Amino acid sequence: MKRPEIGVYVPQMGFSFEEVAHRAQRCEDLGIDSLWLYDHLYGPGMPDIPSLEAWTLATALLSRTRRLRVGHMVLCNQFRHPVTLAKMAATLDQICGGRLSLGLGSGSIADEHQRAGLPWGTFAERSAQLAETLQILHQAFADEHIDFRGEHFTVTDMPVKPGPVQRPRPPIVIGGAGEKFTLPLVARYADVWNVPTYALGEIEQKIAALRSACEQIGRDPDSIVMSIEAVMALAPDDAALPQVRSLAEKRFGGPGFGLHDTELIGTPGQVADRLAGLVAMGFAQLVLFTHDRASDQTLELLAGEVIPHL
Repeated sequence: MKRPEIGVYVPQMGFSFEEVAHRAQRCEDLGIDSLWLYDHLYGPGMPDIPSLEAWTLATALLSRTRRLRVGHMVLCNQFRHPVTLAKMAATLDQICGGRLSLGLGSGSIADEHQRAGLPWGTFAERSAQLAETLQILHQAFADEHIDFRGEHFTVTDMPVKPGPVQRPRPPIVIGGAGEKFTLPLVARYADVWNVPTYALGEIEQKIAALRSACEQIGRDPDSIVMSIEAVMALAPDDAALPQVRSLAEKRFGGPGFGLHDTELIGTPGQVADRLAGLVAMGFAQLVLFTHDRASDQTLELLAGEVIPHL
């Protein structure tokens, strides 16, 4: 069995650039496959905490590394016009030699849109706009050219040259689990489906819903890579476990983080066994929050004592 891709999610709230770059370099050196950022104009609920812009940060990290994949969980569709996004993605994929993962979603924080004067709209409206963006991206990456007329966007005879290094495109990751709007978009346009933390308690139901959405359009559901986003509280040994568990509960114990839905809390052997259970369910990409925001010790434990067991 092929080893799953292991990624580390490092929301950049409160970090300096050098602190994020250090974590990216440690992931690169240790053989961790990917690093993921968030895409918000400020840390959700904490507008006074410094937070670096997502695309600029990803560009800098990809320029400093040589093997590591970098992506976003997930880019907000309202922040960038789809033609601009297509051009940005193709250019960054050229710069990094094909290591960009293109996560995309319909937006999750109304407040940042309202502060910035950006349209928010209903979830249905944002989903329809995201659908058009996905169509534009597929066309741009396949043809290096866009001609599109939709309800939200009209693009006429637009070149996108050079195209991306990765073919047929940088993998498009759609995050979300809404059965009415999001999963049909995953079925039609995604290369990777990421199950976010808030849906971890309904994993089997959501997998079934995605398979049903694929069947309705005649797509093989196995052509979509299944990805999961989950909190991991990794302790070096049993003696350290109570303190690690306490910190995880303090930071990620609230609703929406799914800490106890996957129970990735324990020593390396225990966590590896639980991750193996997710792999057995069909998840080929595991994107992990860490309880201590990707400390050196935790990254080294993950790379040295968890990943080898997968």
